[in-house]
Amino acid sequence: MKITTFISSILALACLYLPLAQAASPAEEGAELYIISPANGALLQNPITIRFGLKGMGVAPAGIEKTNTGHHHLLIDLEELPALDAPVPADEQHRHFGAGQTETTLELSPGKHTLQLLLGDHHHIPHNPPVVSEKITIHVNGD
Repeated sequence: MKITTFISSILALACLYLPLAQAASPAEEGAELYIISPANGALLQNPITIRFGLKGMGVAPAGIEKTNTGHHHLLIDLEELPALDAPVPADEQHRHFGAGQTETTLELSPGKHTLQLLLGDHHHIPHNPPVVSEKITIHVNGD
């Protein structure tokens, strides 16, 4: 009996400290995410300003749970989307705009780059279905 109580106590404590799986927030039907500028194929000089567009949903900061909203993640030079059932990673290729920003200015190395937007919910998890822009290609001039 003591072993059963001990195991039950351990399991109960483990449940308190294990992160809970988060379900993806639903996306509004017909929601559209897009890059306003630069245009696909643009030849640019640093610094580069990227403007984000969203139709059919609203923008809200990370941590704010509000129906039909999310915040932007800029994906730079990724061949594939990140996992769609987990928070978007935070690194140089996965830029977070958790304060609700709708544009950014950044510096990229000279050469060819791809840009794509992915909307994340209040936990940085992509919506279901994912709200993602088309991938564009830009060229940064080294001069």
